[in-house]
Amino acid sequence: MSKTNTGEKFLGDLGYKLGPTLGEGRFSKVKAATSDKYKVPLAIKLMDRRRVTPDFLYKFLPRELSIIRKIRHPNIVHIFELIEGCDGLVCIVMEALATDLLKLVQHLGKLPCVPKARDIFGQVVAALRYLHDRDLVHRDLKCENVLLTADGHRAKLSDFSFSKEANSYSDLSTTFCGSAAYSAPEVLMGIPYNAKMADVWSLGVVLYVMVTGFMPFDDTSVRRMPQQQKKGVKYPEELPPLPEPCQALIAQLLQFSPAARPTVGQVAKNKWVKKEVCVTKPSPEISGEQ
Repeated sequence: MSKTNTGEKFLGDLGYKLGPTLGEGRFSKVKAATSDKYKVPLAIKLMDRRRVTPDFLYKFLPRELSIIRKIRHPNIVHIFELIEGCDGLVCIVMEALATDLLKLVQHLGKLPCVPKARDIFGQVVAALRYLHDRDLVHRDLKCENVLLTADGHRAKLSDFSFSKEANSYSDLSTTFCGSAAYSAPEVLMGIPYNAKMADVWSLGVVLYVMVTGFMPFDDTSVRRMPQQQKKGVKYPEELPPLPEPCQALIAQLLQFSPAARPTVGQVAKNKWVKKEVCVTKPSPEISGEQ
């Protein structure tokens, strides 16, 4: 019997009915599901402990399970239940949302800066600030991991496969995590990095993608990407200029030096994010204490 069939039988005995596959990772599969217990559309992430690498089994999976047990925020995907079977099957039962940010951008080409991109971005910032305030880092922030309700008004951060605790500024990460296109230069260069500042870089890439419909850097050669990143971000010539406060924020988030980037708490206080941009004079790039 296949792993999927085994999971279906196991979950079926618990009252879950599995639907189509929503996504698939190296060691996991996410299936649509329904249950009389919760009576809302669900997504269930299935993992088999017997079919993963030792690194995933003893490091990444325990971190993910520990973190999702203790996080609750309106802009983070809600976890209803964590089920562990005696045969090694691990199932994370979560709310299902209609789409993700990447699909929305692909459908629309790009999002209007105001209010759509700003509203969604502000919600992602709120979720990331919640994590960082608790010394948790995401390490795989990208458009695909920002889920959206059907009306597009509510955004929720998902997928904590690479998340970990970062208890102090000196608690540096050494693992290459996430997608290269969203990765900070220090991550790509393989040097120990402050994961909070790497999350902030990824936040900048997400904002750039939202408002332009393009990736800020060519990721076809990961080895050459840091050279591009050091030169700074450019904008497609065919697009009309972005509002100056939005461009200024992207420039701050995509600073090559991690120390030059704002904290996510400072980003949350940015006047463009807070909808306090003054039309008569330029607003500060980043407000809040340095």
